Amino acid sequence: MITMTRSEFEDLVAQALDSLPPDIARHMSNIEVVVANWPTRRQLRSSNVPAGQTLLGLYEGIPLTQRGAHYHLVLPDKITLFQGPILAQCHTREEVMETVRRTVIHEIAHHFGLSDDRLRELGAY
Repeated sequence: MITMTRSEFEDLVAQALDSLPPDIARHMSNIEVVVANWPTRRQLRSSNVPAGQTLLGLYEGIPLTQRGAHYHLVLPDKITLFQGPILAQCHTREEVMETVRRTVIHEIAHHFGLSDDRLRELGAY
């Protein structure tokens, strides 16, 4: 397991977001990206995470594909990256950078309406 300060980890998240293609970044709407240490029990339950596993990231909100004419005055969607689980599975800074980037892209895919099943079909993981 590698150690990293919150600030260092947040910098990696910012780099991952900055590396997104402009067309993707331009279409992201009403969303915030945050870092938490570990997922809460509620987050684990709502995500149906099997016992003994954890989350690296979580998208909470209304995907762009489900927003209709009445979508306004709502809180931003939220992508949370969980620093503890990511650091626990990585051994080098490079692994952390790649895992953060892959997790950011995965959660953004949910923002665009792609399910885990569809991501599997596409070979994303």
